[in-house]
Amino acid sequence: MESARRRCRVDHLPGQGSAVKGKPIGGVRRAQLITTYGVGSLIAVGSESFMVAGLDRWPELGPFDQIIHERRLEKELKVECFRLPPASESAKYGDIPVVRFPEIQSCPGCNRLAKAKFFGVGRSPARCKECDRELVPSRFVVCCAAGHIDDFPYFRWLHKGGKATGGDSQRHDLRLKATGRSASLGDIEISCSCGVRPVTMEGALRKAALRGISDCTGRRPWLGDVPAEDCEELPRAMQRGASGVWFSDVRSALSIPPWSEGVQKLVERHWKSLKKAPDLRDRLEELELDRHRLYSLEEIIQAVERRRQDDAGYTNDSEETLKFDEYQALTRTTPEQPGPQDFVCVPWPDKAITTQLALDRVMRVKRLREVRVLKGFTRLAAPSSANIDQRAPLYSAAYEPGWLPAIQVIGEGVFLRLDPDRVAEWESRPEVQTRVTPIDHAYRERFARSGLVPDREITPRLVMIHTLAHSIINEWSLDSGYPAASLRERLYVSDKMSGFLVYTATSDSAGSLGGIVAQVESGQLAASVRSALERASWCSADPLCMEAQTGGTDNLNRAACHSCVLLPETSCEEFNTLLDRALLMGTSEVPTLGFFSSGDARAAEGHFAKR
Repeated sequence: MESARRRCRVDHLPGQGSAVKGKPIGGVRRAQLITTYGVGSLIAVGSESFMVAGLDRWPELGPFDQIIHERRLEKELKVECFRLPPASESAKYGDIPVVRFPEIQSCPGCNRLAKAKFFGVGRSPARCKECDRELVPSRFVVCCAAGHIDDFPYFRWLHKGGKATGGDSQRHDLRLKATGRSASLGDIEISCSCGVRPVTMEGALRKAALRGISDCTGRRPWLGDVPAEDCEELPRAMQRGASGVWFSDVRSALSIPPWSEGVQKLVERHWKSLKKAPDLRDRLEELELDRHRLYSLEEIIQAVERRRQDDAGYTNDSEETLKFDEYQALTRTTPEQPGPQDFVCVPWPDKAITTQLALDRVMRVKRLREVRVLKGFTRLAAPSSANIDQRAPLYSAAYEPGWLPAIQVIGEGVFLRLDPDRVAEWESRPEVQTRVTPIDHAYRERFARSGLVPDREITPRLVMIHTLAHSIINEWSLDSGYPAASLRERLYVSDKMSGFLVYTATSDSAGSLGGIVAQVESGQLAASVRSALERASWCSADPLCMEAQTGGTDNLNRAACHSCVLLPETSCEEFNTLLDRALLMGTSEVPTLGFFSSGDARAAEGHFAKR
């Protein structure tokens, strides 16, 4: 936990193509290097703006770097290991390199608008040589759906797509002046020494504002001197601090048996030596592992053989396979054992709770470890199966690091599995299928806009279980002592799966305090679930919320808004889409829409009448 909270120093690379360590200019948390300020993102440090450089410009792996292993994720992402972002305590070692971006700066004194190099800027802080005033980074950038990013084309915007001859800095002296009357784009004026009529930035942020003015340059500044790509995407201007400039593509997995067991961790530490040892017993004796205080020699040999067999049968596991493996582990008992252990999962023996709530199984996950890996990133739109071919790379094609940046967090949670027979009967109802049809159509349209085939069908089972998970997180955030942003969902929904995990896995002070497992062990699970269902049955925005035909991003929601079931996006796997609370308790006109409508609604009413 402590290592995840340490702050990484941000080092400025003095030259665009240089990898020499520069002066530390700031710091961010390690977890932010995965979710907020990862490779290719923009980070504001004081009055300046920088972009986090690619992995090929990060410091080489050193003896003090912390290596993370998660066997199943390593197989999926085809890497040897994961690396916790470096956070050295010494000024001798660089941490996270950055490059200045946007390159275009403006001087609040003389109003000059040009690239930083024309101001004579080297390292921080950036100042105008003529006015000795701190420069202001360009407020605007241009991005495309393929992940490219560049400075806003001020010259072409002013000259209506014309091309400068001799370079912007020699024959065209651009000026930027903000009147200060308001914060609108119409008060930002661009002018040029050539005498062309000044224009404002009004309308520059519209989707097609740059059509016919500027094409995508294909630049990838985070990769340094890597040549620009040919790109036919239409660029779009955005404010550099907008959320659409950078979306992280994060893969995560829970550590489950056998790889979560202490004996496998022991084997992992010595794997290079044990991997091809001809006489395993002799090698274990040389390493003095034959006299280990927790594991016998035979247990260690079995663990090594299992790892060797797994390597021999190497396959590229998909995300669906990872989820199914976790689902099976969450439905089995894994008791606590001596030694280090990353996964402890035990059932709750009270069968009355499962009968009352149509639950098939309730599991207390007293200890879990989650590894989150930054695989890539997107711009303009959050990563999804619809833009899988538009992921921007973390490093240049000529560099193969064999690792990816990652963090690991320890938490606890509760796994709930719904009765599969009852779920199958409910989702076969015609009114239920009709209710979800608009969401499925909207999901197909999202893929059709990119010329792709949908990766899945949006089923009533998925929407209902997802909405139930949101409702329970909202309820438990009031009772468990955790804020909603510290709770997360992990959905296990398919023809073979019908459950979800609500857990906490965070690197800040709201770590593993036991508040989630206590929702079961206190004997109040039934009451809390019923309370969550009762809260979801109404919304302060009703009847508009409940009667909405479509809503949310790309019309992928129905009855769901910020007043009822939406969560902080860090808590949701689906970016707050695929939600409809009518599938929980039904509507006044069609009560059979709700999975919990028959019997459970009356039980909930009786429960609240007694309180």
